[in-house]
This record gives sequence, C-alpha cells and structure tokens, in this order.
Amino acid sequence: MNSENIIEIEDLKKTYENGVIKALDGINLQIKKGESISIIGPSGSGKSTLLNMIGALDKADEGHITVAGMDLMQKEDLSKFRLNKIGFVFQLHNLIPNLTVLENVQTPLIETDTPDKKMEERALEILKSVNLVDKINQKPTKLSGGERQRVAIARALVNHPSIILADEPTGALDSKTSDIILDLLLDIHKKENVTLIMVTHEHNVAARADRSIYVLDGKIKEEKINSTI
Repeated sequence: MNSENIIEIEDLKKTYENGVIKALDGINLQIKKGESISIIGPSGSGKSTLLNMIGALDKADEGHITVAGMDLMQKEDLSKFRLNKIGFVFQLHNLIPNLTVLENVQTPLIETDTPDKKMEERALEILKSVNLVDKINQKPTKLSGGERQRVAIARALVNHPSIILADEPTGALDSKTSDIILDLLLDIHKKENVTLIMVTHEHNVAARADRSIYVLDGKIKEEKINSTI
C-alpha cells in the first residue's frame, strides 16, 4: 500500500439478490490521507454501497480494499476498527432521543477505556468546536435539523477518527443550513487533517471537495479534481 494513501480499492464487486443486482461492478479507487472526496451519482448507482464498504459496514464479494492499514477482506470482526478509525455522519442523524446532546456525543467512547471525566471533557471540546456548548443538556427533539446534524458531526469526531464518512449529510436540510453544515465539515477536515468522504447527489455539494468521483451502475465513470478558487 502506498504510504500516501489511506484507502486503496481494487476491482471491488458486490451483488445483492443472488447476483441479480450489481451494486459495485469493479471499483478501483485510491484516496490520500487528508483528502476530501465527494462520491456523486443518481439513486441506486452504488455510491452508498461503496461508502459502506469503506466504513466496514458491509463486505464485498470480490476484490481488495485496504482502509487505514486494515485489509477489510481478511478481517471478520471489524467493530473495533470502525470504533477507532471511522466517524459516521448520516442524512438522518441517528441520535438517541432520550439522551442529552452531551450524552449522545459521548456514546462512541463508552466502549473504550476512557475514564468518565475524560469522556465528558472530550465531548465538551468537540461540542465547543461545533458551537453547541449552550445545548449540552438539551434532548435532540428540542433541536433544529441543523443543530442535530452538528451533534452528529461532533459524535463522529469524538474518537479522533482517521476518516469521516458522510452519507448525504445535507440531504434533509434547507439550503442555508446545508451550507453551514458543509462549511463545518470542510473546516473540521482541514483543521483536524482528517480524510473526508461525502456521498451526495447534489453537484454544488460535490464541487466543494478536493475531488469528485462520479459513480453509475456500480462503476466509476469519471473522476474530477475540483478548483480551489
């Protein structure tokens, strides 16, 4: 594996329904450490399946995929890998409604050896970076959509992940709130030097990443370096 790359994918294939549906049909992709990538394509193109493979939420049928030094085709139990290396942000934030903002952000740390005081300190530090310190005792139901997504971003960052995977992170938000969330994700990506991979169907969102990957019918059809101007 090239030392510059945090992700290397070779001829990755995944089918569903006994091979009828080809979700991924020979994906080849390399992503550098600290790069921001957008994966774009229509519904059913395979972009979310690809994200799930990178995040070790699903396993490919054929090919090779190495993420943060881990061969995901060889290892069976990847729960610790996901916990330590990957931060997930979904379109629907998946917060626990009966927990406070602070408690939600701390949840990834519960399975670690982090002392309670350190867990709270780290959660507060991250919540400060997303401007939510004044909401730490609120329940998610009392927050706006944008605030809930900021909590989800804080939760994704609390474990110091190497990679943030964001699946349609602005899909359920209005345009103004979408811009705020996207700015926040890209700012954190730069400050923390974390690799950011976003799945989106919105071209204006995709264009904000360093590089855009266009997926169609389970294949990469085009790769584009985006302007930084």
